[in-house]
Amino acid sequence: MPQPQLLSGFAPLAERYDAFILDQWGVLHDGIRPYPGVLDTLERLHRAGKKIVLLSNSGRRAEFSARQLARRGFDLSQFSAVVTSGETGWQGFRHRKEPPFTGFGRRCLLVTRDGDRTVAEGVGLDLVDDVEDAEFIYLSGVEPPPVVAEDYSPLLDKALALGLPILCTNPDLVAVSGTDLALAPGTLAVRYEAAGGRVAYVGKPHAPVYRACRTALPGIAASAIVCVGDSTAHDIKGANDAGLASAFVTNGIHAAEFPPGTDDEAKLAAVEHLARSHGGRPDWVIPSLAW
Repeated sequence: MPQPQLLSGFAPLAERYDAFILDQWGVLHDGIRPYPGVLDTLERLHRAGKKIVLLSNSGRRAEFSARQLARRGFDLSQFSAVVTSGETGWQGFRHRKEPPFTGFGRRCLLVTRDGDRTVAEGVGLDLVDDVEDAEFIYLSGVEPPPVVAEDYSPLLDKALALGLPILCTNPDLVAVSGTDLALAPGTLAVRYEAAGGRVAYVGKPHAPVYRACRTALPGIAASAIVCVGDSTAHDIKGANDAGLASAFVTNGIHAAEFPPGTDDEAKLAAVEHLARSHGGRPDWVIPSLAW
């Protein structure tokens, strides 16, 4: 793959592509408020007739993510679709037509955030309270700080001893929260795998969410679509595997690798290091979603 091209702003991508698959945390907002310039960029894309799809590894349903975007000041009419891994997981259990959903039973222990049960409602799943009664663990979300990964160890140890598989609908290892990074479900899933447990994933970089995005962009060729994200392991690798162009945003979860004043040579070296470490190599590198 050719060396990524550095851009100082988003405008050249707007001229080159017809559709944009955008990550949420670390690209559109920091978990609290939109990043500078983002709302202006979205408005420009919308006025130009470009198609925008939000693609988030959130384990929540799409409707929840849409409401959160609106509360943060985003205009939902600018988006062709809001696609979340949680929604894709819900649809997968609803239809049970393809792996990994065909391989799971009905009784599950739901690990979620803020007591959200909507991801498991209306799809034939029986939620249980005790891990001993479960056929699998449905890992949709984790509680915010001060909760840490170790707080989930007793549950995961029991599940491992029982040989239970996990379905993880948020593969992210960390999430942007203001200027900090918070625990995300993928960290628990990776630890469970490392201990010998079985884990299936829904979300970036895996194919089901990209199929959902392409469905929301009918008639648009793959060559006219670019995926924009701040995670080389998820956003960029997912785009690579889906045969789509990708733009890596440096001010997200990898911001520490790109301190102010970093010259172009050092930026490209940092991108190459991330690509080799995480398996995703972008076509473009931009500081943010500002025009």
